[in-house]
Amino acid sequence: MTTTTSTSRPSCGTDRTVPLIVTARVRFVTTTRAGGVSAPPYDSFNLAYHVGDDPAAVTVNRERLAAGIGLPTAHVVWMNQVHGTHVEVVGAPRDPAAGEFEDTDALVTAVPGLALAVISGDCVPVLLADARAGVIAAAHAGRVGAAAGIVLRTLEAMLGLGARAEDISAVLGPAVSGRNYEVPDQMAAEVEVRLPGSRTTTASGTPGLDLRAGIARQLLAAGVGAVEIDPRCTVEDPDLFSHRRDNPTGRMASLVWIEPS
Repeated sequence: MTTTTSTSRPSCGTDRTVPLIVTARVRFVTTTRAGGVSAPPYDSFNLAYHVGDDPAAVTVNRERLAAGIGLPTAHVVWMNQVHGTHVEVVGAPRDPAAGEFEDTDALVTAVPGLALAVISGDCVPVLLADARAGVIAAAHAGRVGAAAGIVLRTLEAMLGLGARAEDISAVLGPAVSGRNYEVPDQMAAEVEVRLPGSRTTTASGTPGLDLRAGIARQLLAAGVGAVEIDPRCTVEDPDLFSHRRDNPTGRMASLVWIEPS
């Protein structure tokens, strides 16, 4: 797999201006705040129902997102994330009337044309793809879930569908950076034990966490072939939603899919 940079800007708030791992068929996309219909403080491309936004606006935004990436609405699969470790294997499009997969923090599929979505506003969206095997995954990795092993559980589910670790490429999307993620010293130590490489020092010199550093180390140790980290910090970038910076606020989405042949 090759690493390229795309400078195109798809509609509906999606942004591909950062380096992405791209193959002929695999697509990775992360949205921004722009391009939707939500009113402040969710302005304007909020994609989460649980944050207090008008549900009708969220539905329109999700429909716009699907249209913007060229897929039917039912082919974009969502989950109700709970900072847990449950992984759902998706075998078919999901009628929006059926709602999100409940109590789920990772989705895996081997079906081309299904886009797996993870919503975030400081947590790490983890997108994984084995283009050769045709297996993809999207995981929500906040502090609790990442330390509990959601990423490795997701990887295991991919291997169960025929993926090979060395053929998997990972993209870790925008998230709070270590320089802005201050936590108590004991918490930093506890996370470091379970997710080595996460502990850091913030810009203020206090204990902090860099979850993307820990997840990248975990994936590489598991044999994953390539890991790309989006450099953007949600707290620092006004074009992105950040729960730590603004509350209430919306959530963006990161998606992965395989283009049908």
